[in-house]
Amino acid sequence: MSCSKAWFMQKSTATRAGLKRDMADQVLDNIWDILVCAYCGGELQKSSGGAFCSNCSVEYNCTEHGSLDLRLRRPKACTLEFNLASPLLPQDGFKFEPLAFNDKREIDVANADVPWHLSKELMSYFPKAKSGNSLVLDLGCGDAIHRKACEKAGFQWVGLDYASTKAPIQGDAHALPFKSDAFEFILSIAVLEHIQFPFVMMQEAYRVLKPGGRFIGTVAFLEPFHGDSFYHHTHLGTFNSLQSAGFEIQKVSPSASWSGLTAQARMGLFPKMPALMSRAIVWPVEVLHKLWWQAGSLVTSRADKNVRVRDTTGAFTFVATK
Repeated sequence: MSCSKAWFMQKSTATRAGLKRDMADQVLDNIWDILVCAYCGGELQKSSGGAFCSNCSVEYNCTEHGSLDLRLRRPKACTLEFNLASPLLPQDGFKFEPLAFNDKREIDVANADVPWHLSKELMSYFPKAKSGNSLVLDLGCGDAIHRKACEKAGFQWVGLDYASTKAPIQGDAHALPFKSDAFEFILSIAVLEHIQFPFVMMQEAYRVLKPGGRFIGTVAFLEPFHGDSFYHHTHLGTFNSLQSAGFEIQKVSPSASWSGLTAQARMGLFPKMPALMSRAIVWPVEVLHKLWWQAGSLVTSRADKNVRVRDTTGAFTFVATK
């Protein structure tokens, strides 16, 4: 490689890193007043290296990519309280049905760009920002692919992830470094299964969400083990996690397009295989499975289409409010 080409590549890499830092700095500048210490909840002060807790004297540094690293560095005790023997579902039941378009949607999603893991049906439940200062927390934001979708709804985007270098804040979902009642909207896509203590995360999400705010997310069910996933949630498990934290639950919806069989083929049985090929392999079984349930519906009402989708889906979507 020529010296000039090597220099150009180094300069380009440095430029991209600089742009990442600039984007992270812009997000951080907008939210310094809501940041708190992940250990004690004390107020954070800016320092030359990142941030400093004025209460417990913990120092937080910035990464080389410009993210503010607010992750826990030592164990933190957490106490939860559960009401045993209390009913889970309402007396009149709860419909666990595939997500339909929201008739009362607040934003236009007809021409929206739909990033990976989202759908127009899911985006139709996004709230519209109440003001230009409204904040959305992208909890487990990964590579920030949902940022534009959140900004389309009028929110100032705040991304937090445990490891991603593209997140302006690196943090732990078990100990969110934000003041209570800080966000109008929380989005958490394909994250909950990767949380070691999901009840703690749900409690933290409830704490930082404003009253009346909306919490939208997805969680794996019949997907194979992946990325150190801990607890894949059933429909009842998803409902229970949300309800235990205090959320009012509007939707817990199985994905009709992402069946457990498809998920197993794509992620477990044939990893790295082109999607069309892996789907083609399991397509005959999918068809027979649907026909079998359709025949069963002639015999018993329990062989309902929505029950079939619920019991065999790869993932669930949830919509809840505080």
